[in-house]
Amino acid sequence: MTEATDLSRLTGVRSGKNSYYPAYLRSTERTQRAVRSMDTISRAVVRTVEGPRGLLEEVTRAAADHLAADWAVLALADAHLENARPRFVVIGPDRRSIADPVEVPEGVRLELSALRSGYAASSARTDVWVRVPMYLEGRRVGGLAGRHGLGEDVGGEDLAVLRILANQAAVSLHTSEQYQSGLSLHRRAQRLHEEARAQARDLAVRTAELEAAEQRLAVAQQRELVDAERHRIARELHDSVTQYVLSAGMAVEMARGESEALGAAGLTQHLETAKSLSQAAVEQLRSAIFALTRSESDSVASLEDLLTEVVHHHRPMLDIRIVIAGRTQQLEHAVHHELARAVGEALFNIVTHTTATRSVVRVRWLADALLVSVSDDGDGEPAALRRMLQLERRSVRDGRHQGLANMDSRMRGLGGTLSFRRSRLGGVRVMFRVPLPVVRAHPAGLDLPHPEETPC
Repeated sequence: MTEATDLSRLTGVRSGKNSYYPAYLRSTERTQRAVRSMDTISRAVVRTVEGPRGLLEEVTRAAADHLAADWAVLALADAHLENARPRFVVIGPDRRSIADPVEVPEGVRLELSALRSGYAASSARTDVWVRVPMYLEGRRVGGLAGRHGLGEDVGGEDLAVLRILANQAAVSLHTSEQYQSGLSLHRRAQRLHEEARAQARDLAVRTAELEAAEQRLAVAQQRELVDAERHRIARELHDSVTQYVLSAGMAVEMARGESEALGAAGLTQHLETAKSLSQAAVEQLRSAIFALTRSESDSVASLEDLLTEVVHHHRPMLDIRIVIAGRTQQLEHAVHHELARAVGEALFNIVTHTTATRSVVRVRWLADALLVSVSDDGDGEPAALRRMLQLERRSVRDGRHQGLANMDSRMRGLGGTLSFRRSRLGGVRVMFRVPLPVVRAHPAGLDLPHPEETPC
């Protein structure tokens, strides 16, 4: 009896006169099916590189082969692993995967619906459908079923093989869900990144608009201060200086009449000249008052705009051309105004002290410096202007005859230099050189020691 018991344990059959050999054959066949199923599982595991669908189809196909089933179904319950794909696999008699449930018989559709609804318990022995649940981390997430054709009852070994196949499918589906979740997170991160970039671009545009608005506000504030000062000077000229000049002209006219009565021809001629000069002075004062009281254009914000305004005031007496070269750089508005006032001083000197009829204002932007020059075709001498500048630096500042010193002081206030050269037009070329970036040395108009200029 001991040997028979051992043989039964080893072979899975019990000895008997008429049943031993048939039982042994059935046990051997089941063992071979189990080995074939394990081999199929190993092949299915290797196919994981093809994605979850290939593995699930191979698992379902292995279950169908193990049970000699014409139909096999693997499905996830609807409430589990919502992001996993595919949700089900159906293998038909030809071992081909069928994607559309409409193409399968009604009994197979019913079994598929049962698995997807969560019904995945093992079937009764009298049922041709063999079902095993599919577990993941202790949760039943679906099931594997096959309509077997073994011709006998399905044993525990067969159910164990199906459970191994079902668990392998559960792991693959869990991996698929993790991949889909990661892909979704990646897409969401990309979308958020694009939104952040769009917001950054919008913020850059709004920052540029804000900076432009701040610059316009600064220009408006400076223009308001300048306009107030211009109107104050205009009132002073109109109420005092113009009246004095008009009174002087009237006195000259009276003196001229008396000189004619006395027969002093020479004196009459001089008084006539004085009268003409008085009238010219009145006209210039009126022009200056008009220019001071006229509001500046809202577009006057850059150096070029300011120079255009300055040139406009002198064009009735001088043919002036403006030439701009180089890439414009953004400077403080105070720097623009200092340069424009220096150019205006140079043009005033040309109109007042020379015989020039033409002038060229040239602005040249360099990488490290800004060059502004005022050239004329008059009879001035660069050497004489250098000597005059030295005299003005040493003289007492009384507000008169200080045009060159004022220009020089403005340039030194910007950290720049003033020089004089011979113009190609034949007259003098006044040159202002300001290093970039501008570092203001001291407030414009403050007199500081200055080294002797070397004639260019």
